[in-house]
Amino acid sequence: MIAVQRIGVTDVGIVGAGAGAAAAAFVIDETVPDADVTVFEKSGGLCGRAATRRHDDLTYDYGANYLKSDDDRVVDLVTEMLDDEGLVDVTEPVYTFDADEEVSPGRDADDHKWSYRRGLTQIAKRLFDRTDATVHRRTRIETVRRVGSEDAPNGTGEGRWELDDADGETHGPFDVLLMNPPAPQTAELLRTAEWDDPLRETLVDAVGDVEYGSVWTAILRYPFALDVPYYALVNTDKEHAVGWISREECKAGHVPDGETLLVVQANDAWSAAHYDDDPVENVDALAEHTADIVGDERLADPAWTDHQGWRYALPEGGVDRGPVDSARDAGLYLLGDWVAGEGRLHAAIANGLDVGERVAYAI
Repeated sequence: MIAVQRIGVTDVGIVGAGAGAAAAAFVIDETVPDADVTVFEKSGGLCGRAATRRHDDLTYDYGANYLKSDDDRVVDLVTEMLDDEGLVDVTEPVYTFDADEEVSPGRDADDHKWSYRRGLTQIAKRLFDRTDATVHRRTRIETVRRVGSEDAPNGTGEGRWELDDADGETHGPFDVLLMNPPAPQTAELLRTAEWDDPLRETLVDAVGDVEYGSVWTAILRYPFALDVPYYALVNTDKEHAVGWISREECKAGHVPDGETLLVVQANDAWSAAHYDDDPVENVDALAEHTADIVGDERLADPAWTDHQGWRYALPEGGVDRGPVDSARDAGLYLLGDWVAGEGRLHAAIANGLDVGERVAYAI
């Protein structure tokens, strides 16, 4: 196939404002400052599943728990290129537990476990703040449309992209379109896209084949400090209803002194089975499990709680890269942890950096 040289491409549309999208926007703005980047996010927040809430004097990361230092580009981005004010590093180790609730040391391979005093969403916020991108929050994109070559810029003979939101407003056209939602939501947008190209069906099949695990999370607050030597517990045999328990008080600035705030995440099977159950009952059940695992009966009765369900939390493997790579010829780029093939925050950011570089090169 003969590569088409892209000339004068300046309008970039991005669906979703997750960490990958923020990283891509940052690279595009740094490399091609004349590019006009517009981002559409269906929620009121930024950074996708790397989500932070604040309640009274609490700050807590209730989706992704921290940023690993597993990618040199991401480490350089966080510590050198962005303002590191408020960056906090969890130094306590991660222990393990099994189906019999036997707790053991043994999982502390991470060099760093980073968050911010104001939470993990600071990553996307700081990246977007370094750009001239226009970010439209609470704007749900419902239709993706490929418009004809007569609308292409500078006589390249290529089409462009338009987006319709839930309020009936049309955005674009864009020379390049980046799509950052989880794979099932991206597949649905592509399935209904007004795009007359055989690649669309192949791409829909590839993206739709990415499977996800669900996570149901309980946030449990206690008016006492928990005397344990670890930051978190992870279930290694995946046979327990609880997959993860972590202590937000290990992150500086998140929890008042003398208190405990636990983030308890159920495993995929439990989360899927109880996803639509009464949240109060779910929280009570996870609090009981937590008390048993940690070995402290006080934890069954939290003073305050919060909760969140993530239906599409963790991709279970990557995507067939053939159709994804071919879509670039149409100015369509897919990105996120599911494209990287690893459901971790650093993987999403690294993939965003890679996509941003590819888009900048194409421009």
